[in-house]
Amino acid sequence: MSRSTVLVTGGAGFIGSNIVDGLLARDLYRVRVLDNFATGRRENLTHCLGDIELIEGDIRDLETVEEAVAGVDMVLHQAALPSVPRSIKAPVTTNDVNVGGTLKLMSAAHKAGVRRVVLASSSSVYGDGEQLPKHEGMTPNPRSPYAVSKLTCEHYTRVFSEIYGMETLAIRYFNVFGPRQDPTSQYSGVIAKFMTAALEGEPFTVHGDGTQARDFTFVENVVRANLLALEADSLDGAVVNVACGVRISLLELIESLISLTSHTGETRFLDERVGDVRFSHAAIERAKTVLGYEPSVCFKDGLSRTLEWYATNCQVRPTR
Repeated sequence: MSRSTVLVTGGAGFIGSNIVDGLLARDLYRVRVLDNFATGRRENLTHCLGDIELIEGDIRDLETVEEAVAGVDMVLHQAALPSVPRSIKAPVTTNDVNVGGTLKLMSAAHKAGVRRVVLASSSSVYGDGEQLPKHEGMTPNPRSPYAVSKLTCEHYTRVFSEIYGMETLAIRYFNVFGPRQDPTSQYSGVIAKFMTAALEGEPFTVHGDGTQARDFTFVENVVRANLLALEADSLDGAVVNVACGVRISLLELIESLISLTSHTGETRFLDERVGDVRFSHAAIERAKTVLGYEPSVCFKDGLSRTLEWYATNCQVRPTR
């Protein structure tokens, strides 16, 4: 039986490159990557360049996208400009990349006869609200241009399923962390920043009082969800949450890192950031039903594995 060809957009990024590794490990697919290396890193793919087809280009360039989807069976669409703070500083660019790029991809994929497109969406579409856990039937309330862009992309995947019969799924990622998340980026997630602080002996920096909580999701769980989406019998434009289903506060995260390192626990508290969501906790029953998804790596194990990767692969200053 011939192997299906899978395109991973944003395949040099933190999540995308981990998905590429997951695909190659399955040995069921031919893997093609599209990335312009604006936020992705070449070193994330160095180890597997001989096993993939790499197209360097921008998701906003239609000609490049048409080249990328030619002969492709399925797409795992990770390419985006991530980060709520970045989107607040540059809302037009965020929309251009995330929404404009996704629409070009969907249009080119439909024209090329691509069977299935899986979209990386975000828990940020829910916004803030007292109701927890957050489930897919709730009315979205995006609080940032980034969240608006992801919700718009979800609508496009649903519409392309309804109108054109394309098999689509939007996966709402909840606070993904793990190896290859860039700790040097000002837009990196809180765990990446806290990892660096823990290893360097610098104070943890918290925006707010630290009681805000997240459903931190180890990247291997996200990879598993994407692989399950490729192998599902059928997809019809649905949306699913992918997370661990456990709420962890930033203060609890700090305590966990203190227990894993020699950090003193010194913490600086700053003002809350505009657009940040205070509480995030996912209901994952729909992902279990649609995909057969279960988180395979719990928060504590994922944190330990991530810390080990950062200590080995990232340049850090000696602990004070």
